[in-house]
Amino acid sequence: MPAANEIVASSTSERFALGRFRRGPRDSPVFLGLVRGETVRDLSDVAPLRDRVGGGPVTMSSVLEAWDACLPVLADLDGGDLPAGSLTVLAPVQPRQILQAGMNYRTHVIDLAAAHHDGADGRSVEQVRAEAAAAMDERTRTGLPFLFTGHATALAGPYDDLVLPGYSDQHDWELELAVVIGRRAFRVDRASAMEHVAGYTIVNDVTTRDLVFRGEPRGGMDWFRAKNAPGFLPLGPYLVPARFIDDPADLRLVLSLNGDVMQDGSTKDMLFDIATQITTAAQITPLLPGDLLLTGSPAGNGMHHGRLLRPGDVMTATITDLGEQRVRCVDEAGTTTERA
Repeated sequence: MPAANEIVASSTSERFALGRFRRGPRDSPVFLGLVRGETVRDLSDVAPLRDRVGGGPVTMSSVLEAWDACLPVLADLDGGDLPAGSLTVLAPVQPRQILQAGMNYRTHVIDLAAAHHDGADGRSVEQVRAEAAAAMDERTRTGLPFLFTGHATALAGPYDDLVLPGYSDQHDWELELAVVIGRRAFRVDRASAMEHVAGYTIVNDVTTRDLVFRGEPRGGMDWFRAKNAPGFLPLGPYLVPARFIDDPADLRLVLSLNGDVMQDGSTKDMLFDIATQITTAAQITPLLPGDLLLTGSPAGNGMHHGRLLRPGDVMTATITDLGEQRVRCVDEAGTTTERA
């Protein structure tokens, strides 16, 4: 596991992050930890936090339910004495809802349109790209974010192995900024939308490309089959409170495959910003503390590069000030030997 000073970039005495950890094997208790520098403090028995969450267990979920009350307490706590490198890091949150923004990075959408174009209609790749660009510009002017739901069973930790299902050989990466909700949001306006954000973390929205489109006439897209296999949402390492992210609209996202950079983009390329995504989602359903909003992926996925995931691949993903996750791909037998 990377050192905590790499995970929680630009650490200062004031800066902290939150994570979920185990000290030992899989049957060991899970605890909420405060990360400062390279150390973790177990928050399970911090009396002021227990008071803020109503006297019950201090967990990530209970703290997020009382986020506004807990945040000042967290900020005043000293660091701990547990070396971060000695712990197992789990997905930082356990959301009740996962909302995902599709086709939300301009260049990414243009690249996908070109990658899926087979030339059968006589259009050149340049024409396809130009038409996709015009469509995205029009969508930004007149449309709304395209949102769909994910499943919590797809979540995994930031350093867990990713099992590539044997029913396809077209599994792809999509690095994304994940927003963690810290205050219930329903029918909120754009001006107040960001007040409902507790913090941010990293997610890789793994997608099986040949399952995206149904194939039959008017079949449309099937995000359920394409995106919800176990482990297809590596999350974390940590939740970084929103107060420590100067501008979520200006973050660099980088994903490397076996050391080669595949995605290197910026949240500046989003078609619809986070506030717009929150207001759009919250018009339909209440967003609850701990819920995740996945905000889309920049250009550079495997379809664009003509290189999809194989057993033995290692994906390393970073976002400005949110740290790093590292995921190794294995086949269903748990091996890293590439299939013939």
